[in-house]
Amino acid sequence: MALINGMYITVQSESPSFPVTVTEQPVEKGINLIDHIQAQARTLSISGIIAGTKAAKTRADIISVKDKGQIVSYVGRNGFVGVITDFSTSTDYTTADGMTFSMELREVRIAAASYVDTLPPPIKSQAAPIVNSGTKQTKDKDKDKDKDKGAGKGKGKETGKDKDKDKVEKVKFKSGSKWGTGNIK
Repeated sequence: MALINGMYITVQSESPSFPVTVTEQPVEKGINLIDHIQAQARTLSISGIIAGTKAAKTRADIISVKDKGQIVSYVGRNGFVGVITDFSTSTDYTTADGMTFSMELREVRIAAASYVDTLPPPIKSQAAPIVNSGTKQTKDKDKDKDKDKGAGKGKGKETGKDKDKDKVEKVKFKSGSKWGTGNIK
């Protein structure tokens, strides 16, 4: 007699399996070189009889748990916690008030949430405020309009007012900043 999520079943055989995956590298002589082994999910195959007045309800409950993907606890000769990956039943003349079954359980590992409930206070930026940021060239909208108007008339000379508009502004960095000293690494 065994229990699966608190439901009684009669188990005739249990077959646990403990598989691993190996990585092989071919060599010139002898057997291949195995350089890595990785454990796979364990499985448990069981077969037996579900009998009694509650056999149909037990079968329906097992199918419901399997379809929902719920984790089950099995206690028999072997203890096992996992999900039901395969379940089949068969009825014949030998069991009048029940059925025979076979089931496969597979071990699962559930990932834990990696979030934190409270975040730390904001960290102040360690960059110094920019005081001198080099030289910038400004763009004048009126100058562009004058160029478009005079493009077909042959005006190629700039006036004194246009030269004043082309002045380059110098942007300033804070003294000691790596941007203002030319020591950029």
